[in-house]
Amino acid sequence: MHNIKLTLAYDGTDFHGWQIQPGQSTIQQAITDVLAKLAQERLAVHAAGRTDSGVHALGQVASFKTHSEMTPLEFQRALNALLPPAIRILACDEVGPDFHARWNAQAKTYIYRIYRGRVVPPFVWRYALHDPFQLDFDAMREAALLFEGERDFTSFAASTGSEEDDRDRGATRSIFQSEIFRGDDLSSKCASLDSLGLARPGPEEWIYLVRGRSFLRYMVRKITGTLIDVGRGRLRPDDIPRLFEMRDRSRSGPTLAPQGLCLLSVEYPDPADSLARRS
Repeated sequence: MHNIKLTLAYDGTDFHGWQIQPGQSTIQQAITDVLAKLAQERLAVHAAGRTDSGVHALGQVASFKTHSEMTPLEFQRALNALLPPAIRILACDEVGPDFHARWNAQAKTYIYRIYRGRVVPPFVWRYALHDPFQLDFDAMREAALLFEGERDFTSFAASTGSEEDDRDRGATRSIFQSEIFRGDDLSSKCASLDSLGLARPGPEEWIYLVRGRSFLRYMVRKITGTLIDVGRGRLRPDDIPRLFEMRDRSRSGPTLAPQGLCLLSVEYPDPADSLARRS
């Protein structure tokens, strides 16, 4: 049995998210169908995170176990030949038997792109929210920092649709970094944008970057919506601690459209560290 790790990028515009859904086109379904042809077996493909409909990825990670004797390079070439062009396998590696794309993930980094110019370029509109109206960048930057740390994010996540499930699920999450940048500032701080194929944002873009261990449903989109409300003056930076305490999602900002959100990268333990602990 071989354990295979995929690093992939995708344009989520025409997909109903990562997870398989009956009668819908999804990233997981597309990859699973191609792998079934290649490996001649039905495989379970697990992702680091289940991106929602219309959300993109530049550094998603998935894993699957197979009896196939195809090499990782053969898998990568075949997958890229057979998958829709909107899904690309950036790397394919064989990993140890204990690796799991979801359970071993230590941190994920997302970006949300806001285009501030009057007219959105045709090559940007699918990947950014257009908001050309007046916003207070300094207030938004101050507010963004207040999301760092371990918090109960009930006020900044979508309901499951069940009050009982909402009460039972854990809403505490750890955020390691929460910052908003002007596009030209982010480019100098995040070299991975080039290596992952994302065009360098220009000065007319603002980008919210958040890195954390895990995220609730719609959490990043709702945090960004809250930051925009701060920029408009509907909320103040010092309202953020109060919103955490209220645990009331109706008091925070709106859940923004999905096209501005992108999973930038996923972090895992260093394999050398695992070997050292075992020895």
